[in-house]
Amino acid sequence: MGQSVICAAAPAPAVPIVSVPVSDACSDLLELFAGVTDGRVGQGRDHPVAAVLALAAAAVVAGMKGYTAIAGWVADVSAAVRADLYLRAGAIPAGPASKTTIWRVLTDTDPEAFDAAVGAWLMNLAGFATPAAGGVDDGVPGCGALMQVRLDGKAIRGAKDAGGNQVRLLAALVGPDAATSVVAAQAEVGKKTNEVPMAAVVLGQIDLNNKIVTADALHTVKATANHIHEHGGEFVFPVKENRRALFEALNALPWGQVPIACTATDKGHGRVTTRTIQVLPAPDDLPFPHVSQVFLIERYVTGLHGQPVSAVAALGVASPEPGQADAADLARYVREQWSIESLHWLRSPGTGLAVASCGTDATRVSFSC
Repeated sequence: MGQSVICAAAPAPAVPIVSVPVSDACSDLLELFAGVTDGRVGQGRDHPVAAVLALAAAAVVAGMKGYTAIAGWVADVSAAVRADLYLRAGAIPAGPASKTTIWRVLTDTDPEAFDAAVGAWLMNLAGFATPAAGGVDDGVPGCGALMQVRLDGKAIRGAKDAGGNQVRLLAALVGPDAATSVVAAQAEVGKKTNEVPMAAVVLGQIDLNNKIVTADALHTVKATANHIHEHGGEFVFPVKENRRALFEALNALPWGQVPIACTATDKGHGRVTTRTIQVLPAPDDLPFPHVSQVFLIERYVTGLHGQPVSAVAALGVASPEPGQADAADLARYVREQWSIESLHWLRSPGTGLAVASCGTDATRVSFSC
């Protein structure tokens, strides 16, 4: 087979950083936090969950680490600012929340509701909450109209649940590339389950219209493909031998007769990487639903003087029609799936609060407790 490479997407034009007024951003976050509970009874509660979460988040963004530092920062907030925050949260203004109160709220907060609130806020802040307008050409060179959703699981180093088990999360990173993406949703993968059934839980928190989901081969399952299709989304999945019937069907196709659709070469770190992609219409009898295109990607790595280092081939399936995603688009989606490796998301041991570090083109947001 002739060597070739995946088309590298043309770099998006530089977008000027836009200053988002803190009052506007925090107002939205406060409203979302209003739907989060921490298990405390309402009677006699001086400090609403939304206000405590908002103050704790602001303290972390200001660089505070640990409950003592957060409580000290909250105590330094002016009475006028604190009163305004409490009134907007629907509560009577009160003095600064104590370290014990902050600890109790952060420890007992419903983690799923918190994750959903933060994910919705980040999506709104990044401008990804509203589905993109229809049509293939969005005016950005090398980019189609479909917004990418990267799905991946991560074991959280140093974080354990109440039973002493390592915490594992399944997260969805949404955005055109790693630098401008946000964590839109996540769910904990319990010790009695695995990532596959949790995919529908995570994707269920996202509007999948005009979005394309990518994941590793573990998630190349019919149930996930059906969920994405039924909710208006598209998918690009790799196929490995863990899905034997599908793998054998793809592997038997006449790839040797298929021309290279797109190539790209990268040079760096003392080596040259060449990627190729070949694309075919999906066979009618393919044992996987909603597939329009199938592809073969090859990656060749050589030293600077041409000595072979490695060669890898990967098969895959894609649901978009060629008019929605051509060969270059498919190659870009596969390559951008790797950007989820830049995701840093954890929950502190013993707390329900999630910790995220996410970037958007307008701001940097970080929560940590």
